Amino acid sequence: MEARDIIKRPVITERSSEVMEEKKYTFLVDTRANKTQVKHAIEEIFGVDVEKVNIMNYKGKFKRVGKFGGYTNKRRKAIVKLTAESKDIELFEV
Repeated sequence: MEARDIIKRPVITERSSEVMEEKKYTFLVDTRANKTQVKHAIEEIFGVDVEKVNIMNYKGKFKRVGKFGGYTNKRRKAIVKLTAESKDIELFEV
């Protein structure tokens, strides 16, 4: 997988904005990507040094439209912690 295929988009919420001060950034990533692939993709795209990656999986929720039911897409979220010497990611200026 290419680096641009692994990282889908940043997650910008109140909580993710608070942890940016600790150099932790949150992204939605491809469901097939592992921690090593996420680390290399972030380093390649943004030119930063990654210390640690935490990943969370979310199941799809059951939704109903009239008599038809189905599931939403499953998601995978990665919290990336940068090293102390690394520069910040400009995408997340608060």
